[in-house]
Amino acid sequence: MKQINGYSKLTKEQKIDWLVANYFKGDACVKNELMSYWHEDVRVQKIFDDFSENTLTNMYMPYGVAPNFLINDEWYCLPMAIEESSVVAAMSNAGKFWSERGGFHAEILGTTKIGQVHFTFKGDKEKLKNNFSDLKIELLEGSKYLTVNMDARGGGVLDVELVDMTQYLEDYYQLKVSLETCDSMGANFINSVLEEYANLLKEFVVRKNLDGELKIILSIVSNYTPDCLVRASVECKIEDLGIVGGLPPQEFAEKFSMAVKIAEVDPHRATTHNKGIFNGVDSLIIATGNDFRAVEACGHTYASRNGRYASLTHCSLDNGMFKFWIDLPLAVGTVGGLTQLHPLVKRSLQILGNPDAKQLMQFCAVAGLAQNFGALRALTTVGIQQGHMKMHLLNILNYLEATEEEKNHALEYFKDKVVSFTTTRVLLEQLRSAKKTAK
Repeated sequence: MKQINGYSKLTKEQKIDWLVANYFKGDACVKNELMSYWHEDVRVQKIFDDFSENTLTNMYMPYGVAPNFLINDEWYCLPMAIEESSVVAAMSNAGKFWSERGGFHAEILGTTKIGQVHFTFKGDKEKLKNNFSDLKIELLEGSKYLTVNMDARGGGVLDVELVDMTQYLEDYYQLKVSLETCDSMGANFINSVLEEYANLLKEFVVRKNLDGELKIILSIVSNYTPDCLVRASVECKIEDLGIVGGLPPQEFAEKFSMAVKIAEVDPHRATTHNKGIFNGVDSLIIATGNDFRAVEACGHTYASRNGRYASLTHCSLDNGMFKFWIDLPLAVGTVGGLTQLHPLVKRSLQILGNPDAKQLMQFCAVAGLAQNFGALRALTTVGIQQGHMKMHLLNILNYLEATEEEKNHALEYFKDKVVSFTTTRVLLEQLRSAKKTAK
Protein backbone atom coordinates (compact mmCIF):
# COMPACT_ATOMS: atom_id res chain seq x y z
CA MET A 1 0.00 0.00 0.00
CA LYS A 2 1.33 3.42 -0.99
CA GLN A 3 0.83 6.85 0.47
CA ILE A 4 -1.90 8.79 -1.32
CA ASN A 5 -1.76 12.48 -2.13
CA GLY A 6 -4.85 14.58 -2.74
CA TYR A 7 -7.29 12.14 -1.15
CA SER A 8 -9.55 14.95 0.00
CA LYS A 9 -9.97 16.11 -3.61
CA LEU A 10 -11.41 12.78 -4.78
CA THR A 11 -15.16 12.28 -5.14
CA LYS A 12 -16.87 10.38 -2.36
CA GLU A 13 -17.14 7.24 -4.48
CA GLN A 14 -13.48 7.50 -5.49
CA LYS A 15 -12.53 7.75 -1.83
CA ILE A 16 -14.50 4.57 -1.11
CA ASP A 17 -12.90 2.81 -4.11
CA TRP A 18 -9.41 3.63 -2.82
CA LEU A 19 -10.28 2.46 0.70
CA VAL A 20 -11.82 -0.79 -0.52
CA ALA A 21 -8.94 -1.50 -2.90
CA ASN A 22 -6.31 -0.96 -0.23
CA TYR A 23 -7.97 -2.32 2.90
CA PHE A 24 -10.60 -4.83 1.71
CA LYS A 25 -8.88 -6.43 -1.32
CA GLY A 26 -11.34 -4.78 -3.69
CA ASP A 27 -14.36 -6.50 -2.16
CA ALA A 28 -17.39 -5.00 -3.92
CA CYS A 29 -19.63 -6.05 -1.04
CA VAL A 30 -17.80 -3.64 1.26
CA LYS A 31 -18.31 -0.78 -1.21
CA ASN A 32 -22.02 -1.59 -1.49
CA GLU A 33 -22.32 -1.77 2.28
CA LEU A 34 -20.70 1.64 2.79
CA MET A 35 -22.89 3.22 0.12
CA SER A 36 -26.04 1.57 1.50
CA TYR A 37 -25.94 3.96 4.47
CA TRP A 38 -26.14 7.07 2.30
CA HIS A 39 -29.32 9.04 2.89
CA GLU A 40 -31.86 8.52 0.12
CA ASP A 41 -32.40 12.28 -0.14
CA VAL A 42 -29.26 13.61 -1.86
CA ARG A 43 -29.83 17.08 -0.39
CA VAL A 44 -29.75 15.70 3.15
CA GLN A 45 -26.70 13.57 2.34
CA LYS A 46 -24.89 16.66 1.04
CA ILE A 47 -25.50 18.32 4.42
CA PHE A 48 -24.03 15.30 6.21
CA ASP A 49 -21.05 15.22 3.84
CA ASP A 50 -20.23 18.85 4.58
CA PHE A 51 -20.18 18.33 8.36
CA SER A 52 -16.73 16.75 8.19
CA GLU A 53 -13.75 15.96 6.00
CA ASN A 54 -13.24 12.86 3.81
CA THR A 55 -16.83 11.75 4.49
CA LEU A 56 -17.57 8.33 3.03
CA THR A 57 -20.91 7.37 4.53
CA ASN A 58 -23.08 7.74 7.63
CA MET A 59 -22.67 5.77 10.86
CA TYR A 60 -26.00 5.27 12.54
CA MET A 61 -26.60 5.63 16.27
CA PRO A 62 -29.88 4.69 17.97
CA TYR A 63 -32.09 7.70 18.62
CA GLY A 64 -34.81 7.42 21.23
CA VAL A 65 -36.61 9.33 23.95
CA ALA A 66 -37.04 9.17 27.71
CA PRO A 67 -40.59 10.30 28.52
CA ASN A 68 -42.28 11.39 31.77
CA PHE A 69 -39.84 14.06 32.91
CA LEU A 70 -41.40 16.66 35.15
CA ILE A 71 -38.95 19.57 35.19
CA ASN A 72 -39.79 22.83 36.95
CA ASP A 73 -43.46 21.76 36.92
CA GLU A 74 -43.54 21.21 33.14
CA TRP A 75 -43.66 17.86 31.34
CA TYR A 76 -40.88 16.97 28.92
CA CYS A 77 -39.67 14.12 26.76
CA LEU A 78 -35.87 13.99 26.51
CA PRO A 79 -34.36 12.93 23.15
CA MET A 80 -31.33 10.67 23.46
CA ALA A 81 -28.75 9.46 20.94
CA ILE A 82 -26.81 6.58 22.47
CA GLU A 83 -25.96 2.98 21.64
CA GLU A 84 -26.41 1.61 25.18
CA SER A 85 -30.01 0.61 25.76
CA SER A 86 -29.76 0.39 29.54
CA VAL A 87 -29.11 4.15 29.68
CA VAL A 88 -32.45 4.99 28.08
CA ALA A 89 -34.24 2.51 30.31
CA ALA A 90 -32.61 3.87 33.47
CA MET A 91 -33.38 7.44 32.44
CA SER A 92 -37.01 6.63 31.72
CA ASN A 93 -37.43 4.83 35.03
CA ALA A 94 -35.82 7.67 36.96
CA GLY A 95 -38.01 10.20 35.18
CA LYS A 96 -41.16 8.31 36.11
CA PHE A 97 -39.97 7.71 39.70
CA TRP A 98 -39.40 11.41 40.39
CA SER A 99 -42.46 12.58 38.46
CA GLU A 100 -44.45 10.96 41.28
CA ARG A 101 -42.43 12.81 43.93
CA GLY A 102 -42.48 16.41 42.76
CA GLY A 103 -40.23 16.11 39.73
CA PHE A 104 -36.88 17.71 39.00
CA HIS A 105 -35.92 21.28 39.78
CA ALA A 106 -33.29 23.05 37.69
CA GLU A 107 -31.75 26.50 37.88
CA ILE A 108 -29.00 28.46 36.18
CA LEU A 109 -26.17 29.56 38.49
CA GLY A 110 -24.15 31.39 35.83
CA THR A 111 -23.54 31.67 32.07
CA THR A 112 -20.07 33.23 31.81
CA LYS A 113 -17.59 31.70 29.37
CA ILE A 114 -13.83 32.20 29.17
CA GLY A 115 -11.34 32.88 26.41
CA GLN A 116 -7.60 33.45 26.73
CA VAL A 117 -4.78 35.13 24.85
CA HIS A 118 -1.61 33.37 25.97
CA PHE A 119 1.57 35.38 25.47
CA THR A 120 5.11 35.92 26.71
CA PHE A 121 6.54 39.30 27.59
CA LYS A 122 10.25 39.74 28.24
CA GLY A 123 10.40 43.17 29.74
CA ASP A 124 9.33 45.39 32.63
CA LYS A 125 6.46 43.60 34.35
CA GLU A 126 5.36 46.71 36.22
CA LYS A 127 5.10 48.75 33.02
CA LEU A 128 2.87 46.09 31.53
CA LYS A 129 0.64 46.05 34.59
CA ASN A 130 0.52 49.83 34.97
CA ASN A 131 -0.59 50.29 31.36
CA PHE A 132 -3.23 47.56 31.45
CA SER A 133 -6.17 49.89 32.21
CA ASP A 134 -5.44 51.80 28.98
CA LEU A 135 -4.97 48.53 27.09
CA LYS A 136 -8.33 47.24 28.33
CA ILE A 137 -10.13 50.31 26.98
CA GLU A 138 -8.47 49.88 23.60
CA LEU A 139 -9.33 46.19 23.50
CA LEU A 140 -13.00 46.80 24.21
CA GLU A 141 -13.23 49.68 21.73
CA GLY A 142 -11.18 48.01 19.03
CA SER A 143 -13.32 44.87 19.00
CA LYS A 144 -16.73 46.54 18.87
CA TYR A 145 -17.13 45.72 15.19
CA LEU A 146 -17.02 42.04 16.19
CA THR A 147 -19.21 42.25 19.29
CA VAL A 148 -21.93 44.66 18.12
CA ASN A 149 -24.45 41.95 17.22
CA MET A 150 -23.79 39.93 20.37
CA ASP A 151 -24.02 43.13 22.43
CA ALA A 152 -27.44 43.79 20.91
CA ARG A 153 -28.63 40.36 22.06
CA GLY A 154 -27.52 41.05 25.63
CA GLY A 155 -24.16 39.32 25.39
CA GLY A 156 -20.61 40.27 24.54
CA VAL A 157 -17.42 40.85 26.50
CA LEU A 158 -18.00 41.12 30.25
CA ASP A 159 -14.45 41.69 31.47
CA VAL A 160 -10.77 41.48 30.51
CA GLU A 161 -8.05 40.67 33.04
CA LEU A 162 -4.27 40.55 32.84
CA VAL A 163 -3.11 37.35 34.56
CA ASP A 164 0.50 37.04 35.65
CA MET A 165 1.56 33.39 35.23
CA THR A 166 5.30 33.92 35.62
CA GLN A 167 5.37 31.85 38.81
CA TYR A 168 4.61 28.82 36.61
CA LEU A 169 6.44 29.65 33.37
CA GLU A 170 9.04 32.33 32.73
CA ASP A 171 7.66 35.48 31.04
CA TYR A 172 4.18 33.90 30.65
CA TYR A 173 1.01 36.02 30.87
CA GLN A 174 -2.64 35.79 29.84
CA LEU A 175 -5.41 38.05 28.79
CA LYS A 176 -8.36 36.32 30.44
CA VAL A 177 -11.61 37.36 28.78
CA SER A 178 -15.05 36.73 30.29
CA LEU A 179 -17.94 36.61 27.82
CA GLU A 180 -21.66 36.03 27.48
CA THR A 181 -22.70 34.32 24.24
CA CYS A 182 -26.47 34.05 24.80
CA ASP A 183 -28.01 31.11 22.92
CA SER A 184 -24.91 30.12 20.96
CA MET A 185 -22.12 27.95 22.33
CA GLY A 186 -19.97 30.85 21.12
CA ALA A 187 -16.60 29.29 20.32
CA ASN A 188 -16.24 30.95 16.92
CA PHE A 189 -17.34 34.33 18.28
CA ILE A 190 -14.96 34.07 21.24
CA ASN A 191 -12.00 33.00 19.10
CA SER A 192 -12.56 35.90 16.69
CA VAL A 193 -12.56 38.37 19.59
CA LEU A 194 -9.43 36.80 21.08
CA GLU A 195 -7.48 36.95 17.84
CA GLU A 196 -8.39 40.61 17.49
CA TYR A 197 -7.24 41.20 21.07
CA ALA A 198 -3.91 39.57 20.23
CA ASN A 199 -3.39 41.97 17.32
CA LEU A 200 -4.39 44.98 19.42
CA LEU A 201 -2.04 43.87 22.21
CA LYS A 202 0.93 43.72 19.82
CA GLU A 203 0.13 47.18 18.48
CA PHE A 204 -0.29 48.57 22.00
CA VAL A 205 3.08 47.31 23.26
CA VAL A 206 4.88 48.90 20.31
CA ARG A 207 2.98 52.18 20.46
CA LYS A 208 3.36 52.55 24.24
CA ASN A 209 7.07 51.75 24.10
CA LEU A 210 6.85 49.17 26.85
CA ASP A 211 10.47 48.15 26.32
CA GLY A 212 9.92 44.44 26.07
CA GLU A 213 9.65 41.55 23.65
CA LEU A 214 6.06 40.36 23.20
CA LYS A 215 5.23 37.04 21.60
CA ILE A 216 1.66 35.79 21.10
CA ILE A 217 1.59 32.05 21.75
CA LEU A 218 -2.07 31.27 21.09
CA SER A 219 -5.56 32.76 21.32
CA ILE A 220 -8.34 30.29 22.07
CA VAL A 221 -11.61 29.70 23.90
CA SER A 222 -11.37 27.64 27.09
CA ASN A 223 -13.67 24.64 27.36
CA TYR A 224 -13.45 24.93 31.13
CA THR A 225 -16.44 27.06 32.13
CA PRO A 226 -16.84 26.85 35.93
CA ASP A 227 -18.97 30.02 35.89
CA CYS A 228 -21.32 28.69 33.21
CA LEU A 229 -23.07 26.49 35.73
CA VAL A 230 -26.42 24.75 36.15
CA ARG A 231 -27.92 22.90 39.12
CA ALA A 232 -30.51 20.12 38.96
CA SER A 233 -32.02 18.53 42.04
CA VAL A 234 -34.71 16.26 43.45
CA GLU A 235 -36.01 15.96 46.98
CA CYS A 236 -38.76 14.34 48.98
CA LYS A 237 -39.41 12.98 52.43
CA ILE A 238 -37.40 9.82 53.00
CA GLU A 239 -40.57 7.92 53.78
CA ASP A 240 -41.98 8.95 50.39
CA LEU A 241 -39.24 7.07 48.60
CA GLY A 242 -41.21 3.92 49.34
CA ILE A 243 -39.82 0.42 49.00
CA VAL A 244 -36.91 0.56 46.54
CA GLY A 245 -35.47 -2.70 45.21
CA GLY A 246 -36.85 -4.53 48.23
CA LEU A 247 -35.31 -2.07 50.71
CA PRO A 248 -37.35 0.06 53.12
CA PRO A 249 -36.99 3.82 52.45
CA GLN A 250 -34.64 4.68 55.33
CA GLU A 251 -32.23 1.84 54.52
CA PHE A 252 -32.27 2.68 50.82
CA ALA A 253 -31.66 6.38 51.50
CA GLU A 254 -28.71 5.62 53.78
CA LYS A 255 -27.11 3.20 51.32
CA PHE A 256 -27.68 5.62 48.43
CA SER A 257 -26.19 8.55 50.37
CA MET A 258 -23.17 6.45 51.34
CA ALA A 259 -22.63 5.45 47.71
CA VAL A 260 -22.49 9.14 46.74
CA LYS A 261 -20.10 9.92 49.60
CA ILE A 262 -17.80 7.12 48.45
CA ALA A 263 -17.65 8.75 45.01
CA GLU A 264 -16.86 12.06 46.73
CA VAL A 265 -13.70 10.67 48.33
CA ASP A 266 -12.47 7.84 46.06
CA PRO A 267 -11.30 8.82 42.53
CA HIS A 268 -11.58 5.24 41.27
CA ARG A 269 -15.27 5.10 42.13
CA ALA A 270 -15.79 8.76 41.14
CA THR A 271 -14.56 8.07 37.60
CA THR A 272 -17.16 5.36 36.99
CA HIS A 273 -19.79 7.35 38.90
CA ASN A 274 -19.26 10.42 36.70
CA LYS A 275 -19.03 8.32 33.55
CA GLY A 276 -22.59 7.22 34.32
CA ILE A 277 -23.66 10.84 34.68
CA PHE A 278 -22.28 11.60 31.22
CA ASN A 279 -24.14 8.61 29.79
CA GLY A 280 -27.22 10.74 30.31
CA VAL A 281 -25.70 14.15 29.53
CA ASP A 282 -23.89 13.07 26.37
CA SER A 283 -26.90 11.34 24.86
CA LEU A 284 -28.88 14.58 25.07
CA ILE A 285 -25.89 16.69 24.00
CA ILE A 286 -25.44 14.56 20.86
CA ALA A 287 -29.17 14.54 20.09
CA THR A 288 -29.17 18.35 20.16
CA GLY A 289 -26.06 18.77 18.01
CA ASN A 290 -23.72 20.03 20.72
CA ASP A 291 -20.10 19.13 21.45
CA PHE A 292 -20.07 16.25 23.94
CA ARG A 293 -16.26 16.18 24.00
CA ALA A 294 -16.09 19.78 25.23
CA VAL A 295 -18.84 19.12 27.77
CA GLU A 296 -17.08 16.04 29.15
CA ALA A 297 -13.67 17.73 29.33
CA CYS A 298 -15.21 20.62 31.24
CA GLY A 299 -17.14 18.36 33.60
CA HIS A 300 -14.13 16.24 34.50
CA THR A 301 -11.99 19.32 35.10
CA TYR A 302 -14.71 20.71 37.34
CA ALA A 303 -14.79 17.40 39.23
CA SER A 304 -11.09 17.97 39.99
CA ARG A 305 -11.33 21.64 40.95
CA ASN A 306 -10.48 21.01 44.62
CA GLY A 307 -7.31 19.08 43.83
CA ARG A 308 -8.88 15.62 43.90
CA TYR A 309 -11.19 14.03 41.35
CA ALA A 310 -14.63 13.58 42.93
CA SER A 311 -18.33 13.04 42.34
CA LEU A 312 -20.33 15.64 40.44
CA THR A 313 -23.48 14.69 42.37
CA HIS A 314 -24.19 15.07 46.08
CA CYS A 315 -26.75 13.73 48.53
CA SER A 316 -27.99 14.78 51.96
CA LEU A 317 -30.35 13.24 54.52
CA ASP A 318 -31.40 16.01 56.88
CA ASN A 319 -34.57 16.38 58.95
CA GLY A 320 -36.18 13.39 57.28
CA MET A 321 -35.60 14.77 53.76
CA PHE A 322 -33.79 13.04 50.92
CA LYS A 323 -31.98 15.54 48.66
CA PHE A 324 -29.92 14.67 45.61
CA TRP A 325 -28.36 17.24 43.28
CA ILE A 326 -25.75 18.01 40.65
CA ASP A 327 -23.83 21.18 39.81
CA LEU A 328 -22.61 20.91 36.24
CA PRO A 329 -20.65 23.38 34.09
CA LEU A 330 -22.13 23.36 30.60
CA ALA A 331 -21.44 25.46 27.51
CA VAL A 332 -24.18 24.58 25.01
CA GLY A 333 -26.01 26.30 22.19
CA THR A 334 -29.37 26.20 20.45
CA VAL A 335 -28.32 28.37 17.50
CA GLY A 336 -25.36 27.94 15.19
CA GLY A 337 -23.36 24.79 14.53
CA LEU A 338 -25.49 21.76 13.63
CA THR A 339 -28.61 23.07 15.34
CA GLN A 340 -30.10 24.54 12.17
CA LEU A 341 -28.66 21.96 9.76
CA HIS A 342 -29.00 18.39 11.05
CA PRO A 343 -32.59 17.17 10.50
CA LEU A 344 -32.76 15.15 13.72
CA VAL A 345 -31.14 17.89 15.78
CA LYS A 346 -33.91 20.23 14.68
CA ARG A 347 -36.48 17.60 15.69
CA SER A 348 -34.78 17.15 19.07
CA LEU A 349 -35.05 20.84 19.80
CA GLN A 350 -38.68 20.81 18.74
CA ILE A 351 -39.37 17.90 21.10
CA LEU A 352 -37.86 20.02 23.89
CA GLY A 353 -40.07 22.97 22.98
CA ASN A 354 -37.36 24.91 21.08
CA PRO A 355 -35.43 25.82 24.24
CA ASP A 356 -32.91 28.59 24.65
CA ALA A 357 -29.39 27.75 25.81
CA LYS A 358 -30.27 28.16 29.50
CA GLN A 359 -33.17 25.73 29.23
CA LEU A 360 -31.01 23.22 27.37
CA MET A 361 -28.41 23.47 30.15
CA GLN A 362 -31.15 22.56 32.62
CA PHE A 363 -32.33 19.58 30.57
CA CYS A 364 -28.77 18.25 30.30
CA ALA A 365 -28.19 18.54 34.04
CA VAL A 366 -31.47 16.74 34.73
CA ALA A 367 -30.44 13.98 32.32
CA GLY A 368 -27.15 13.53 34.20
CA LEU A 369 -28.83 13.50 37.59
CA ALA A 370 -31.54 11.08 36.46
CA GLN A 371 -29.02 8.69 34.96
CA ASN A 372 -26.92 8.78 38.13
CA PHE A 373 -29.97 8.13 40.29
CA GLY A 374 -30.95 5.16 38.14
CA ALA A 375 -27.47 3.66 38.29
CA LEU A 376 -27.09 4.15 42.06
CA ARG A 377 -30.56 2.80 42.73
CA ALA A 378 -29.61 -0.41 40.94
CA LEU A 379 -26.14 -0.63 42.47
CA THR A 380 -27.37 -0.22 46.02
CA THR A 381 -30.27 -2.67 45.68
CA VAL A 382 -30.39 -5.52 43.12
CA GLY A 383 -26.97 -4.83 41.57
CA ILE A 384 -26.11 -3.45 38.17
CA GLN A 385 -25.86 -6.68 36.19
CA GLN A 386 -29.45 -7.85 36.53
CA GLY A 387 -30.95 -4.91 34.68
CA HIS A 388 -27.87 -4.05 32.62
CA MET A 389 -27.46 -7.49 31.05
CA LYS A 390 -31.16 -7.91 30.42
CA MET A 391 -31.07 -4.77 28.31
CA HIS A 392 -28.15 -6.30 26.39
CA LEU A 393 -29.89 -9.64 25.88
CA LEU A 394 -31.12 -8.74 22.39
CA ASN A 395 -27.62 -7.65 21.39
CA ILE A 396 -26.26 -11.00 22.56
CA LEU A 397 -29.01 -12.88 20.73
CA ASN A 398 -28.35 -10.95 17.52
CA TYR A 399 -24.62 -11.62 17.81
CA LEU A 400 -25.37 -15.34 18.18
CA GLU A 401 -27.70 -15.13 15.15
CA ALA A 402 -30.78 -16.26 17.03
CA THR A 403 -34.00 -16.74 15.09
CA GLU A 404 -37.16 -14.87 16.08
CA GLU A 405 -38.47 -18.06 17.71
CA GLU A 406 -35.24 -18.42 19.72
CA LYS A 407 -35.35 -14.74 20.74
CA ASN A 408 -38.89 -15.07 22.06
CA HIS A 409 -37.97 -18.19 24.02
CA ALA A 410 -34.86 -16.50 25.49
CA LEU A 411 -36.77 -13.35 26.49
CA GLU A 412 -39.27 -15.50 28.36
CA TYR A 413 -36.58 -17.72 29.89
CA PHE A 414 -34.54 -14.82 31.29
CA LYS A 415 -37.48 -12.98 32.85
CA ASP A 416 -36.42 -14.15 36.30
CA LYS A 417 -32.76 -15.01 35.66
CA VAL A 418 -29.49 -13.13 35.40
CA VAL A 419 -28.31 -12.73 31.80
CA SER A 420 -24.76 -13.44 30.66
CA PHE A 421 -23.20 -14.18 27.30
CA THR A 422 -22.38 -17.74 28.37
CA THR A 423 -25.84 -18.61 29.71
CA THR A 424 -27.44 -17.20 26.54
CA ARG A 425 -25.12 -19.21 24.30
CA VAL A 426 -25.77 -22.41 26.28
CA LEU A 427 -29.54 -21.84 26.09
CA LEU A 428 -29.41 -21.45 22.30
CA GLU A 429 -27.26 -24.56 21.97
CA GLN A 430 -29.83 -26.52 24.00
CA LEU A 431 -32.71 -25.19 21.91
CA ARG A 432 -30.97 -26.02 18.67
CA SER A 433 -29.93 -29.46 19.87
CA ALA A 434 -33.49 -30.23 20.98
CA LYS A 435 -34.80 -29.10 17.62
CA LYS A 436 -32.40 -31.38 15.76
CA THR A 437 -33.33 -34.34 18.01
CA ALA A 438 -37.03 -33.72 17.39
CA LYS A 439 -36.45 -34.00 13.65
